[in-house]
Amino acid sequence: MSSSSHTTTPYYFVPGPSSHPVMASIGLFFVFFGLGQWINGVGWGEYSMYFGLVWLFVVLFRWFRDAVGESESGAYGNKVDLSFRWSMSWFIFSEVMFFGAFFTALWWARVHSVPALGSLENALLWPDFKAVWPSVAAGATA
Repeated sequence: MSSSSHTTTPYYFVPGPSSHPVMASIGLFFVFFGLGQWINGVGWGEYSMYFGLVWLFVVLFRWFRDAVGESESGAYGNKVDLSFRWSMSWFIFSEVMFFGAFFTALWWARVHSVPALGSLENALLWPDFKAVWPSVAAGATA
């Protein structure tokens, strides 16, 4: 992205309607429908899934080609460039926060649940329990 292309366009560029989202949805439909059929043993399911993958990659290639072409032609001004940069910053921040919360929840559950498994409560509720698995024989425990 050169800085000279952004100074020539003072307005906020809004592209026209695009068929890319609908075409990508069709590709995803073929991917998942074919995968479901393939898993269930239908012979043509594998071909449908691969067709959907190729379709999806072609659509994504064309979509990115159009976006790069808009940028390189100077259609994006400073406002669009700034909004792209802020969007990516907020996306990265949200991913860091999501995975931080996710792994903190896993850690919290581990720290608080494991000590409770061997607590006095369990010993009072099931006094004759022996943690033996698998059993020595059918219906017998060690």
